[in-house]
Amino acid sequence: MVGIELTLLSRSYCHLCHDMEVALAPLAAEFAATVKVLDVDADPQLEARYDELVPVLLHGDIELCHYFLDTAKTREYLAEIR
Repeated sequence: MVGIELTLLSRSYCHLCHDMEVALAPLAAEFAATVKVLDVDADPQLEARYDELVPVLLHGDIELCHYFLDTAKTREYLAEIR
């Protein structure tokens, strides 16, 4: 079984980004998912697409939530793909 890899688009100075990363940790542990944190400002394409939505939680190209962690939606999605 291949592990689940989530991507969190973040900014170093963004308190919502840090909050989402902290809130996501227990959920990631529950589903044995890894979370790759990317600085949206380091990639012009990501910045152009997601600039005002950060933080954004992705699984591949699927946007799970932005601004705040939607725990229920994310848990339901992870359960479905597990």
